[in-house]
Amino acid sequence: MNADRNRRLQQQVDRQARRMKKAERERPTLLAQTIYIGTLGLVFVLPVIGGAYLGQWLDSLAAGYSMRWTLSFIFIGVVVGAMNVYLLIRE
Repeated sequence: MNADRNRRLQQQVDRQARRMKKAERERPTLLAQTIYIGTLGLVFVLPVIGGAYLGQWLDSLAAGYSMRWTLSFIFIGVVVGAMNVYLLIRE
């Protein structure tokens, strides 16, 4: 009975030690972390910039001075960018 418990405890300790060694080997490098942060920035900023350009183009078609489309599409770009970041982090 006692030998069986010791054997199970030894197996648990061995399994945890293997998991810790594997986690240490697979730890992301500074370059990988930098690339990941850069990707997060791009997936947030690109929809905002695209929305600003699209809104500016639509405002230029309207008569007079208008920023309605520009501001609307910038806001939509912020929402889409935030959703992109959330979905990328969730993976």
